[in-house]
Amino acid sequence: MRVPGTVRSMGEVAAKIRIMPSGMDVDLNKLKEALTKVVPRGARLHGFSEEPVAFGLKALMVVVKVGDLEGGTEKVEEAFSKVKGVENVSVEELGRM
Repeated sequence: MRVPGTVRSMGEVAAKIRIMPSGMDVDLNKLKEALTKVVPRGARLHGFSEEPVAFGLKALMVVVKVGDLEGGTEKVEEAFSKVKGVENVSVEELGRM
C-alpha cells in the first residue's frame, strides 16, 4: 500500500540488447571489453552471450540493468553504438525486475 505523499522507490529494468558487429573480422572478445568500458552511469552490465546470425556471423546479446525511468536504455544504446566495430544496436527485450 502506498501512503500519499511518499516517494516510491525506483525499480529496475533488465534490457536484452543485440549488438551486431560490423563484420566477421570483429573480435567479439575485444568488442565485449570495449562495451564494458562505455556502460553509462546508472546502468549495470549483467552479462554477454553470443548468438549465431548467418554464415558464421555472430551477434552479441548484452543484458543491462537500468533504472525504471523514461528513456532508460537510450544512453546505453547511444554509448554502445559509438564503439568501434559495432554496426547496429537494438533492444530485443525489456522486463521489470
